[in-house]
Amino acid sequence: MRRKAAMNFWRKSMDNLKLETERLILRKFEPTDMQALYMLLSDREVNTFLPWYPVKNLEQTEEFYNKRFADKKYCFAICLKQDNIPIGYVKADTDDSHDFGYALLKEFWHKGIVTEASRALVEYLKENGVLYITATHDRNNPRSGNVMRRIGMKYCYSYEEQWQPKDFPVVFRMYQLNLDGCDNRVYGKYRDTYDNHFVEKDI
Repeated sequence: MRRKAAMNFWRKSMDNLKLETERLILRKFEPTDMQALYMLLSDREVNTFLPWYPVKNLEQTEEFYNKRFADKKYCFAICLKQDNIPIGYVKADTDDSHDFGYALLKEFWHKGIVTEASRALVEYLKENGVLYITATHDRNNPRSGNVMRRIGMKYCYSYEEQWQPKDFPVVFRMYQLNLDGCDNRVYGKYRDTYDNHFVEKDI
């Protein structure tokens, strides 16, 4: 019953879209959120496994917001209900990867917040007819893989990439969740792109 109670309902008006869970509001980022977003994007530990360098100031934060978040259909700020201030984000891309991702201020780690937010977005994606999502995590960041499994994603394969812009080799594990029940579908682009790809055992 608890999991059912924590699942989201979504409300849409002409001006905004909110997904709500037991503890959270997921909403679009706004220009007034730049200080909160800066706190997230400037933290070196939070950004260790993210595909960009930490921002250095509010100007870089605004540039990041305009480039990566402002017009993204499935990108949401994660906010606690009591103050509606962003403490993280959860997103899904709209290209053929439907890449799923998330980040959270470290003082809120280990509380199930990212899992709760991710389940809400997954339900919303289903309602919008998205067929599947994928997600990848650095093999050295197994906690991210734990989130993927908790929301129902399944490990498919691993591959090694010279990761940019940080420019060092990373073994990524690729997970997928087929939202339409087509269990045999596997997104193969990463496997086909990188020569060093393989399936790990006991994941």
